[in-house]
Amino acid sequence: MSSLSDVLAAARAEGRAALIGYMHAGYPSVDGAAAAMVAMVEAGVDIVEVGLPYSDPLMDGPTIQAAVEVALQHHTTTDDVLTSVRAVADTGAPALVMSYWNPILRRGVRRFAGEMSEAGGSGVITPDLTPDEAGDWLEASDETGLDRVFLVAPSSTDDRLRYTAEHCRGFVYAASTMGVTGTRTTVGHAAEKLVARTRAVTDLPVCVGLGVSGGDQAAEVAGFADGVIVGSAFVRRMLDAPSAAAGSAAVADLAAELADGVRRPKRP
Repeated sequence: MSSLSDVLAAARAEGRAALIGYMHAGYPSVDGAAAAMVAMVEAGVDIVEVGLPYSDPLMDGPTIQAAVEVALQHHTTTDDVLTSVRAVADTGAPALVMSYWNPILRRGVRRFAGEMSEAGGSGVITPDLTPDEAGDWLEASDETGLDRVFLVAPSSTDDRLRYTAEHCRGFVYAASTMGVTGTRTTVGHAAEKLVARTRAVTDLPVCVGLGVSGGDQAAEVAGFADGVIVGSAFVRRMLDAPSAAAGSAAVADLAAELADGVRRPKRP
C-alpha cells in the first residue's frame, strides 16, 4: 500500500476519519506556506493537500482565490510547490498536490509525475480532470506509483461513480456541494448520501470536501466519511494573520480543534 493508504487505514483502525488539510504553496511566501503545512501536521493533520497556484481557479471560492493571487504575484512556480511537498513528506505525512490540469500539462505529465515521486509526494488530486480524459496521467501515475484522486459529485450517476472510483487510487474525493469551494455553516444531507452511494460501488475510502470550518462540523462529517477535507478555513486563518509566524500558529490551533473533532465518538 502507499503511504496514503497506510494513513487512511490506520485512521480507520482507530475508529475515526482521517483529517486532510489544504494549504496553497507560495502564500504568504514559499517558506511561509511550507512552515504552515508542517505546523498543520504537527497539530494533528494526517494528510496535506498542497495547492498549486493557477491563474484561472474557477472552482475555488474567494478565500482560496485571494491566496492564489498573492502567490502568483510572488511568482510561485511548480518548483516552489515541490518544495512544499518535500517539507510535508519530511514530516512523514502524505503530501498530495491539488492542481488544475493545465499547469501539469504545461509542465509535462511524465515530468511532473517523476518530480512528484522524487520529492516524496504521494499523489495528485485533479479536480477538473475526468478519468476518461486522463490517459497520459493514468500511465504516468502507474509508472511512478503515485496515487490519483478524482472527484465525484451529487450530480454523478451511479455508473459515473463506479467508473470514477475504478480509476482512483488512495481515495475518492466526494465534492459534496455543487459550485465553488468555501466554508459552510451547516453540513446538510447531500454529503452523507453521496458517501453512501460511492461506497456502494467501491472499497476505497471516501473523503469529503464540504467547507468544514470547525471541530463540531468535522465531528459530524467524520461520522459518515473516511476522511474530512478542510481547505478554506485553513487558508482564511493564514489570510487573517498579521505575520507568517502568526499564520502558522493560527492554522495549528485550527488543526488541533479539527483533530479533536474527527476523534469524537461516532453517533450510534
